[in-house]
Amino acid sequence: MRGTTVLPGEGNSGLPGEEGMPTHRLEVPMPNALPFAIGTFDTIGPMSRAAFPHRHTFHEIVHVTGGTGRHVVDLAGFALRPPNLFFIAPGQVHHWENVTGLEGSVILFTDDFLLDHPADGHALRGLGRRSWLELRAEAADAISRLVAELDGEYRAGADGFQGVLRALLHVLVVRAARLPAHHPDAAPPAPHTRPGSVAAAFVALLGTPEGSLWSVRESARHLGVSESYLSEAVKTSTGRTPGELIRQTRVHEAKRLLLRTELSVRQVAGRVGFGDAAYFCRFFRRETGASPGDYRRGRGDIHHDHRLESIARAQPSA
Repeated sequence: MRGTTVLPGEGNSGLPGEEGMPTHRLEVPMPNALPFAIGTFDTIGPMSRAAFPHRHTFHEIVHVTGGTGRHVVDLAGFALRPPNLFFIAPGQVHHWENVTGLEGSVILFTDDFLLDHPADGHALRGLGRRSWLELRAEAADAISRLVAELDGEYRAGADGFQGVLRALLHVLVVRAARLPAHHPDAAPPAPHTRPGSVAAAFVALLGTPEGSLWSVRESARHLGVSESYLSEAVKTSTGRTPGELIRQTRVHEAKRLLLRTELSVRQVAGRVGFGDAAYFCRFFRRETGASPGDYRRGRGDIHHDHRLESIARAQPSA
């Protein structure tokens, strides 16, 4: 799994009112590549400790075991008091301030990795709103063991490792959600804004059975806003357009059905809102690089490269 940082003026990364905000995307080069990586701050690369504000299109969990400084998520800053656990959801803006001696593990994954536990996506976004967990004694030991198991399983890449990784990640998310949040020195949270609320409502809508089947226009009508307002609010909050998120959700559900059910391709197409199976196949290939049939046949052949490539491929201009 490789990452890129899309800088202002490159592609479609510019966000309304946020010129100069880099957007970091993960690239999964093969249709059956594992959309997951874990490593240290050094092996993941310089972007894992970036000192400039940037946003992601993927999930990041950071387990800090050493170091001093601050981690800033959106407008709230948190002083490091290792061990800490940080959650950054897609679209959140974060950076590190005055950090020295940073040690720990970084876990990166896309929504595609949550096929077995789709509800974890909602839990992760809730943890992203809390952002920062201070780990106490027993909880710290349990989290350290889980992260170490994830790292060992990822590096070994033994038969069935992807299922074990998904199960361990699920346990980590569930246990983290139970932990109390301690914010003794956090800056005041960002003010509640209507664009942010609209974007959150749109993301929640996509998590409902019917939400991902609606068009951007239908979604806007359901949320009581104009199509242009919805587009700007979602792009500002997540770094992606409503159309991109709808396509991502449909592809995610199609992948789940192809891998976890015996439904025919035509039936899968109908379940994700396509009346024409041929059009669905073209859509799926365009979005994933593989046909539905090839994707299903390749479910047991997950590509895994032990040589984790650096995710830092560009830096913002001075």
